[in-house]
Amino acid sequence: MLNIDKDTFTLRQTMQRSDFECYHYLDPVPPAVDFHEHEFYEVFFFLSGDVSYIIEGRTYQLRPGDILLTDNRDIHKPDIRPGKAYERFVIWIDPDFLKRAGTLGSDLTLCFTDASAKKYKRIRPESSVFTHLRAICEKMLRSRDDQEFGSGTLSYIYLIEFLVYLNRAYFATPDAIRKDVTENEKINEVVAHINDNLAEDLTLDRLAEACFISKSHLAHQFKTYTGLTLYQFIIKKRVTVARNMIREGTPVMEACMKCGFNDYSNFLKAFKREFGRSPKEFSKRT
Repeated sequence: MLNIDKDTFTLRQTMQRSDFECYHYLDPVPPAVDFHEHEFYEVFFFLSGDVSYIIEGRTYQLRPGDILLTDNRDIHKPDIRPGKAYERFVIWIDPDFLKRAGTLGSDLTLCFTDASAKKYKRIRPESSVFTHLRAICEKMLRSRDDQEFGSGTLSYIYLIEFLVYLNRAYFATPDAIRKDVTENEKINEVVAHINDNLAEDLTLDRLAEACFISKSHLAHQFKTYTGLTLYQFIIKKRVTVARNMIREGTPVMEACMKCGFNDYSNFLKAFKREFGRSPKEFSKRT
């Protein structure tokens, strides 16, 4: 299995453009990818491989053509098994760009926000829709690499077209269909409680009491379904939400306190460990 060093992985997970990026990846040897999160919305368009994908405690077994939607709060990780080439399109979109694009007439974030609200992140489009979306991705990639006049403008047009049909595909999927997902209702409840109460005391004792589950069962089952220990998940979630707050203009110390870090030095260490820069450096960059 190919291991990606931290710097290379960080580069591959960081937007180099201001608004969006589109990539086509084909890995004959499956890379080892750790749990991560993004500053942006991600569309993960699966083409081939033997892959399951963990998002916030739910594991999706993927079929070619499946599309996953993640926002800038989701902790996620692919589990890529050897034997088949791992191929996918990945589109990263800046949240501010999507807000601006909404002035064209439609809120193109709806599929992301609705998927987050319903805690179900997959689209499984019909074959004709899959073919159409793939063709748009290929046009986006060609225009990205093309040097002819207007190619950059066309790439934006193709992205908007893709997002329109992505939303249509999402809302055409019946709410009742939840296929190929491994999940646990009690762990889902714990994850939801953490997401809704980041500023609170999220000890094992408090979570077990709040969610009516034994401490030993919670500790074991949480790692089984999320892939992370309870402590690892809470710290990742806290620094992720703090990063988003800082990105939107919240003062660093305020973000620190609102995300449950009562000690700035601990917040600083966790933030630098996760993102490779201090909160203040990140604030200046954004």
